[in-house]
Amino acid sequence: MKKNVFLFLLLSFITYLPAQIADKPENIAPLLIGEKIPNSTLQDVQGKTKNTNEIFVQKTVLIVYRGGWCPYCNAQLADMQEIEKDILSLGYQIIAVSPDAPSFLKETIEKDHLGYQLYADSNGVFSKALGIAFAAPEKYSKMLGKYSDNKNTNWLPVPTVYVLNENQEIEFLYINPDYSKRLSGRVLLNVLKSL
Repeated sequence: MKKNVFLFLLLSFITYLPAQIADKPENIAPLLIGEKIPNSTLQDVQGKTKNTNEIFVQKTVLIVYRGGWCPYCNAQLADMQEIEKDILSLGYQIIAVSPDAPSFLKETIEKDHLGYQLYADSNGVFSKALGIAFAAPEKYSKMLGKYSDNKNTNWLPVPTVYVLNENQEIEFLYINPDYSKRLSGRVLLNVLKSL
C-alpha cells in the first residue's frame, strides 16, 4: 500500500513540474499527435491577455515561429497568407504565435500584409508547455530582449506547425530543429484535406 501511495505522489509531482527549456533544438520534447494543447495565456496585438481555451475554439492551424526578425519565419507567414482563403474554406482558422511583444506583432502584420491573428508568448509559458522551447545562442540575447520588450533574452521556439481539432487535440504536426526547413503551404493544404 505504501509503495502505491509513493508511486502516486511521485507521478503527481512529475505531472506538475514546470516546463523546461531544452539545451538545443535537437533535444526538445514536443507534444505529439493525439495530445491536447495545454491551457495557457497569450497576448493579442493590443496587449490583451487571452486564454488559449478562448483562442482555439475551432479547428486551427497553429504556427509557432521565432519572430518577425527571422526571414524564414516571414516567408512562412507570407506563404500561409497566400493560402488563407483555402484554409478558411476547409473550416480552419490560422493562429500564429511567437516570443515577439504585441507592438512587434503589429509590425509583422503590416509588413507581411497578414489577415490572420498573431499572438505573443513573450514569457515563453506556452512554448515551454508545448515542449518546443530551447536555450537561444548568446548572440540572440540582445535582439530577443528588444523584440519581447525585455521579457525574453534566452530562449527560442523550434518553428512548428500544428493542426488542432475542435477539442484542441493535435491531429498533425510538422517540426524540424533546422529553422530553415519549413512546411510549405501546398503540403499543408493537402494535409488539411486528408483530415
